[in-house]
Amino acid sequence: MTGSNEDLKRLVRTIPDYPKAGVLFRDITPLLGDAFGFRESVLRLADMLRGVGAQKVAGIEARGFILGGAVAAELGLGFVPVRKKGKLPYDTVGLDYELEYGSDRVEIHVDAFGPGERVILIDDLIATGGTALAAVNLFRTVGVDVAAAACVVDLPELGGNARLVNADVPVFTLMDFPGA
Repeated sequence: MTGSNEDLKRLVRTIPDYPKAGVLFRDITPLLGDAFGFRESVLRLADMLRGVGAQKVAGIEARGFILGGAVAAELGLGFVPVRKKGKLPYDTVGLDYELEYGSDRVEIHVDAFGPGERVILIDDLIATGGTALAAVNLFRTVGVDVAAAACVVDLPELGGNARLVNADVPVFTLMDFPGA
């Protein structure tokens, strides 16, 4: 489910040819730096996610930490950071996944979730969905149900939203940028 949120969409900067020629990079840092834009993004994401029955919010490194932590606070839920390999100080459980240019790993602390908990996954943007899907699969390997995933921006042509929906994860976004 995607809203129009044109007032917020105007705060997303488009940078052509970054990180390579032909790519239109959607930069949410101006939105985060705008008091109205940041607060409204958090409130609107939280409003879409109320009632999904989660006990925690997980955010993907790094912008997912900013948004996920704020959404968790707004919903009165705990927060779990999803980090790259070797970044968490305690015992971890992780999952390796393939990227178009190699592989990577996502990790959480072994005690991040209790039995039967449900989680909302948050990131800034969904493109191909590779990292988000890896996080979903990691949660499922430790017995956690993913109640929903949410992002500020969806790049629908890259298929990440569809990949999550095909994995039985409801997806909520504030805006999309077709043709990205």
